[in-house]
Amino acid sequence: MAPTDPGGAIGQERRRRIEAARLYLVCDSQPAAGALADVLQRAIRGGVEVVQLRDKALHGDALREAASAVREVCHARGALFIVNDHPQVAVDVGADGVHVGQHDMDPTDVRAVAGPDMLIGLSTHSRADIDAAVSGAPRVADYLGVGPVFETPTKPGRPAVGVSLVKYAAAVSPLPFFAIGGIDVSNLAAVAGAGARGVAVVRAIAGADNPEAAAQALAGALKDYERGSTGYTATAA
Repeated sequence: MAPTDPGGAIGQERRRRIEAARLYLVCDSQPAAGALADVLQRAIRGGVEVVQLRDKALHGDALREAASAVREVCHARGALFIVNDHPQVAVDVGADGVHVGQHDMDPTDVRAVAGPDMLIGLSTHSRADIDAAVSGAPRVADYLGVGPVFETPTKPGRPAVGVSLVKYAAAVSPLPFFAIGGIDVSNLAAVAGAGARGVAVVRAIAGADNPEAAAQALAGALKDYERGSTGYTATAA
């Protein structure tokens, strides 16, 4: 499950937590649901276990300031904190990890910056992406994002991969993964049924009228499905 070099005690604990996590929130610095700190606190109370700050408009000191604020909320509330794209910022602010895409910094180069204890997440969009991420030794990534499962405005121009790629990841990946892309309570059953134990969402929580209730609905549905509940249904918050 963990890479060949598991790092020290901090790295091992982070990897244990990312493997156990089921609900992952991706959020920019100005979520539609309200003030960032308030949205995050409510989302974490509702069941979010991992928060990624992904804000393409922020750079340099502005990104560090936002990342520091998110880290403070996450660590106070017991959630892992991930920075998108910027490993040095993740190191500077004391984040738990960094997430990169297929066309961003190579994970091996990210590891050289971030060190052995930092989580590295990698987006995958095809079987070839997944195969490349999980093959070889040492394995660099600690977890994968798989998607976009459904079409989503947060990834304009990228076609949906459908639940078939989720099924493939569940069958072949020794790494924990989070299905992502247009997922909400209305389609969660299909994603979980394809083998996803964890999901990453943006609008389903960050754009909800009540982020805490939205997170509770998603987290509860994931737990119900994992327990093998019969007559599984998901009710919108």
